[in-house]
Amino acid sequence: MIKPSVLRGPSALACLAAALAACSQEEAVEEGALFETATAERGTLTITAQATGEIEPVRRVEVKSKASGEILKLLVDVGDDVEPGALLAEIDPRDVQNAFNQAEADLAVAEERMAISEAERNRSARLLEAGVITPQENEGTRLDYANAQANLVKASTNLELAELRLNDVRIRAPMAGTIIQKNVEEGSVIQSASGNVSGGTTLFVMANLSEMQVRTRVDETDMGDLRPGMPTSIVVEAYRDDAFSGTLDKIEPQAEVVQNVTMFPVIISIPNPDGVLKPGMNTEVEIFIDQARDVLLVPNGAIVQTGDVGPAAMALGLDTENLDLGRLMMGGGFAGAAGPAGGGAEPRAVRTGAADGDPANVSSEENRPLRASDLAGGDERTGDAESDPTGGTSATERIQALREQAGSGAMSPDSMRAAMRNLRGRGAGTTGAGLAGAGAWPGGGRVAGGGGRSDSRRAVVFVVGADSLPEPRLVEIGLNDWDRTAILSGLEAGETLAIVGAAQLRARQEEWMNRMRERFGGGSPLGGGGGRGPRLP
Repeated sequence: MIKPSVLRGPSALACLAAALAACSQEEAVEEGALFETATAERGTLTITAQATGEIEPVRRVEVKSKASGEILKLLVDVGDDVEPGALLAEIDPRDVQNAFNQAEADLAVAEERMAISEAERNRSARLLEAGVITPQENEGTRLDYANAQANLVKASTNLELAELRLNDVRIRAPMAGTIIQKNVEEGSVIQSASGNVSGGTTLFVMANLSEMQVRTRVDETDMGDLRPGMPTSIVVEAYRDDAFSGTLDKIEPQAEVVQNVTMFPVIISIPNPDGVLKPGMNTEVEIFIDQARDVLLVPNGAIVQTGDVGPAAMALGLDTENLDLGRLMMGGGFAGAAGPAGGGAEPRAVRTGAADGDPANVSSEENRPLRASDLAGGDERTGDAESDPTGGTSATERIQALREQAGSGAMSPDSMRAAMRNLRGRGAGTTGAGLAGAGAWPGGGRVAGGGGRSDSRRAVVFVVGADSLPEPRLVEIGLNDWDRTAILSGLEAGETLAIVGAAQLRARQEEWMNRMRERFGGGSPLGGGGGRGPRLP
C-alpha cells in the first residue's frame, strides 16, 4: 500500500543551479539532506478500541437439592444437553417417603374426626331446640367441631409439604442448557440447600451456551467514544483464522483500577448457535468506533501540525528564508514567494488570539495534530517507530506494554492515558456515535468517503515534486489510527510526500525557536514569553 523510499535532495546541486535560478520562486535544499517518502493512496481507515477478556455464558445456574441424603443415581454427565424438567439425579427417598406416609395417615384421621365432630354438632343443635341440653353443652360441641376443622386443614397442608419433599429427591433441570460441571458422584451424601447455613451442596453447574458474552475492561480514554450497540469483532486462540461478530451490550458505570490504570468493565454479547465458543476461552476484542471508506491515506509521519512547519522544513533541508510560513500557518495556503532583490520574503509570525476553529491558533489543543510529545518520553510524531514508547507491533501489544509500564511505575497514570489517547487516534475528535445501532459492521455511521468531515481539521504535508524538492501544502485531515491519517482535501492520490522523522523534527524545534527569537529581538514569535509578538498584516 504505502511505499516508502529515500530521496537525496538534489544529489547534483550544480546541475539544478541554472533551473533554480530561472524560477521566480527560489528554493534550496541543504546538500546531503535525506528524507523518506511515501505515496498517498486510497483505502479504508477503521478506528477501534482493543481489549482482552474471557468468554462466559450469559446465564449460568448452580443446581442444588432441597433434600438431604445419599445420591442413588446420576443420570447426566458433563457436556450433556438437557431440556427444562429433565431428571438429573435421584436421592435416597426413604426419610421423605416415611414422612409422606405419615402425613397421609394424619389426614385420614383428621377427616374422620371432622365427620364425627360435624355429626355431634348437628345432633347437639337439635337437642338444644328440644330443650334437652343446655346452651353451654351445645357450645362445647361447636368448639369441638372448630378444632376438627383446624386439624383437617393442618393435616392437609402437611401432606402437601410431604409430597413436595418427596418430589425434591428427584433433581430436575431448571432450564434448557448444557452441563458444564459435575461436583458429586453416586453414593455421595449431600446437604439440603434450604436447610443448611452454608447453602447446601452444588450438584451441577449448567449454562445456556447458545448465547455467550465477553466481560472485559476498556481504558477510560476510550469511554467517550463507546456506545451500547456498537459492533465488535472477537478472535479466540482456538480459531485464529475466524472472527466472531458481537455487540457492545453494556458499559458498567463503576470504574476499576487495574495496575494503577483506571478501566471500565464492558459486556459484549456473542451469538453462539453452533456451540463452538466455550466458557473460559481467552479473546481479543475490537470495538469498532468509526470508519472512513475510500479515502486518501498517508502515514502519520507525513502529517505536520501547522505550528511545526518551520522546524519540519528545516529538518527536510529547505531554505526557510524563501518560504511564506506565516501565511501557511494561518491556513491561507502556501506561497513560496521570492522577496525583494537581495533576499526572500520574511516569514510572518503566527497569530495567537485566533478565533475558535482558526488553524492559526497553534496554541489550541483542539487544532494541533497528534503528538507523541504527550507521551512520557515520546517523540513529536505519532505512528513513527521512534515515537512508540511500547516497542510493540500490534495494537494489543502496545496497549499491554503501556499498562505494564504504568503498573511498574516506569510511567505515570496520566502519561499512560495520554499515550493511549494519542496512539489510538483521538486527534480527529471522532465520537463514533453514528455507529451505535448501525447493524452489522460496516453498516451505518460516518463511513462514507468523507471520513467524518465534521471532525476534520487542518495540517501540513510536504509534497515532493518532479525536481525532488519537498513543498509544504495545507491539507484537511480526518480520522487517523496507529499508522495512517485520512486526507479529506488538498492532496491527490499518487502524490509523493516527505516523511519528517520524529528525532529530526525534535532536534530542529529548538533551533527554530532560537532563530525566531533572534529575528524578533529576543521576544517569542508567538507573542508570549520573552516579549510581545509582532502584529500580522
